[in-house]
Amino acid sequence: MSFVVPEITSVTSESLQSEIRRLLPSQRGFTADLQATNVIVPIVDLTAAAEGSSVPQQLQEAQAFGSQTAFKCNNNTVTIANTAGFYKIQGIATIYQTTSALDFTVDLSDGLSTKTIYEFSNLGGSNQIIISSLNLDFVVFLRSGDSLSATSSSPFAQYAGSSRQIADVNGNLVNPIGFTPQ
Repeated sequence: MSFVVPEITSVTSESLQSEIRRLLPSQRGFTADLQATNVIVPIVDLTAAAEGSSVPQQLQEAQAFGSQTAFKCNNNTVTIANTAGFYKIQGIATIYQTTSALDFTVDLSDGLSTKTIYEFSNLGGSNQIIISSLNLDFVVFLRSGDSLSATSSSPFAQYAGSSRQIADVNGNLVNPIGFTPQ
């Protein structure tokens, strides 16, 4: 019977060391190089796929009874979301052509200033009744103190839809209420 004497070699790969520090936060303070050995040892897979909890994006962002918040903006301003995190917003904006100019906006605010991220408007001046609609489907990030709102300038400009938080402010995914991945 023969025994193999293990050989230990230093591995000086900054990309490997960076990945270890990312996956194992408790190892961030260590300054010693990684080491490799010629002895077979069990491997612990620390990737997200090995956790068994990775959920396809379509399932994680699914609409669910307890997760959706419906909104309707019609001749007013409504707050769509005002808690820090990532939100998936879906809805349809509809404008009826009238003789006056109409518009609808989706705005981000930090409490001091407001930025329009979507605007849908008509030019007015026509006696014809024309219906225009726009499907909006986007993800927005809100910091603490930020809010997302929609404003309609007329009863002939409407935006209706729903919002759902898909991740918290740190990027941790929020699954639909009632869904527990196996």
